[in-house]
Amino acid sequence: MDFSKLNNIEIIRLYGDVVKELRDRSIIRTKNVVGDLGERMAVDYYVNTSGLPNLQDAPTGTQNIDAISRDGNRYSIKSLTGSTTGVFYGLPPKDSDDPVQQKFEYLIIVKFDDNYELERIIELTWIQFLNFKKWHSRMQAWNITLNKKILGEANIVFEKSGINS
Repeated sequence: MDFSKLNNIEIIRLYGDVVKELRDRSIIRTKNVVGDLGERMAVDYYVNTSGLPNLQDAPTGTQNIDAISRDGNRYSIKSLTGSTTGVFYGLPPKDSDDPVQQKFEYLIIVKFDDNYELERIIELTWIQFLNFKKWHSRMQAWNITLNKKILGEANIVFEKSGINS
């Protein structure tokens, strides 16, 4: 389809049709399209890849986690097209002396390229997450910025051939 031949109203309507179809197919569950796409890609990849835990979606609205393995491990899944994840709420703020309550066992980061093709899936343990998290002062919460150090220490679950770290 040549999108350049569509006017603005037609292209917006087409986007709406695609989002509706993604919902009808249970690929997305909320209005966070990129987040939902990443969750679906991660869960499907884990389910269909020998040697990885069999994940299932956490119930919609579950705080802090997006998937659960059959052995009870909790997974938070973040999707990104750049280098920084969305924020993690529910942890004590920067410089707080409050104890940190463990929210999940693993963090899965799904990285898409500019065309929303899967670039990589990486997995961090809770301890690695705590070591790499950075304070986002505007959002007053924590996030993760992918860098060479993280990629060197993380479990690379999937990586598209030909990409550079």
